[in-house]
Amino acid sequence: MWFLFVGILAFLATYLLTGYFRYYALKNRLMDIPNERSSHEIPTPRGGGVAIALVLTVFFTALGFVEPDIQQSLLAIIFACAGICLVGLVDDHRHVSARWRLLVHFSGISLALVMMGGVPPIEVYDVSVEAGFIGSVLIVTGLVWLLNLFNFMDGIDGIASIETITSGLALAFLSWMVVPDSMIWVPPLFMACSVLGFLIWNFPPAKIFMGDAGSGFIGALLGLLAVHAAWESPVLLWCWVIMLAVFVVDASVTLARRLIALEPVYKPHRSHAYQNASRLYRSHLPVTLGVAGINVVFLFPIAFSVATGLVEGVVGVVIAYVPLCFIALYLKSGVSEEKV
Repeated sequence: MWFLFVGILAFLATYLLTGYFRYYALKNRLMDIPNERSSHEIPTPRGGGVAIALVLTVFFTALGFVEPDIQQSLLAIIFACAGICLVGLVDDHRHVSARWRLLVHFSGISLALVMMGGVPPIEVYDVSVEAGFIGSVLIVTGLVWLLNLFNFMDGIDGIASIETITSGLALAFLSWMVVPDSMIWVPPLFMACSVLGFLIWNFPPAKIFMGDAGSGFIGALLGLLAVHAAWESPVLLWCWVIMLAVFVVDASVTLARRLIALEPVYKPHRSHAYQNASRLYRSHLPVTLGVAGINVVFLFPIAFSVATGLVEGVVGVVIAYVPLCFIALYLKSGVSEEKV
C-alpha cells in the first residue's frame, strides 16, 4: 500500500506549495486581470500550477529510479514537461511570442518521443499500424495541440483540475486492469493526487489560477503518459483518447468554427462551449461539476468497455465524441459572444 502513502504525500505537498505560491503572487501582484477572454470578474492570483509541476517532477524522478523499467520514459516525460512549464512560467511573468512557445513545445514533445522509443504502433481492429514519418509528425502535432488546448480550456474555476483528476484516476485504474504487472498506472494516480491538492485552492470560487506554466505542464504530461501507456498496451491509447474527449472536442470544435468564420485564431475570445455554459448558468460550479459527471458517468464506461475488449477502440472513440460534438454545437462553441 506504499502508493497510497505517496499519493497522500503528493496531495499534501501540492496543497502546501500552492498556498505558498498564492502568497507569493499576492505579494508580487502576479494577478490575472479580467479581460475579453476571461470568464472571471475579479483579479485573481495566478501561477499555482507551478506547485503541481514541482511536486510531480520530484515524484516522477524518484519513481523512475525506484522502477528502472520505466525510468527512461519517465525522465523523458518530465524533462519535456519541465521545459514547457518553464516557458509558460516566463510567459506568466512577461509575454513570450507564440512562435517561441511553439518552438519549445514541438522540440520538447519530439525529444521526449525519441527518448521513449518513438511513436508506438496503433492497433485498429487487431491490425497493428506503424506510424511512419508522416504519422509521427501528425502525432507530435496532436500532442502539441493537446497541451495548448488544455491552456485554452483552463478558463473557469476548477475545470482543468477536475478534468485531470477524473481522467487520471480512471486511467490509473484501467492501466492497472489491462497491464497488472506494469507500473504504468502509478504516474496518472500520482498526477491525480497532486492536482487534488491544487483543486482545494482552485475550486469555485477559485483563490488562485493554474496559469500557463501549470496548464502547459499538465497538457503535455497527459499526452506523453498516453504514449507511454500505448507502448505497454495499444488498447490503452484509445482509453486515453476517450477520457480526454471533453477538452479535445470543445477546443477543436471552437477552433474549427472560428477558422470557418475567418476569425483570427489568436484573437482573445470567450466562445468555448464551457464558457457559454458558464454564462448560461451564471456560475462556474455547475459547468465544472458537469465535466466531472460526463467523465465519470459517460466516458469512463466507454473506456472500460474498450479496455475489456467489449468495444473496439475506434468505435469507442466515435461513441464518445459524436454526442459531445453535438453538445458543443448546441452550446454554440466557436460562435462569437455577441451572436450567442
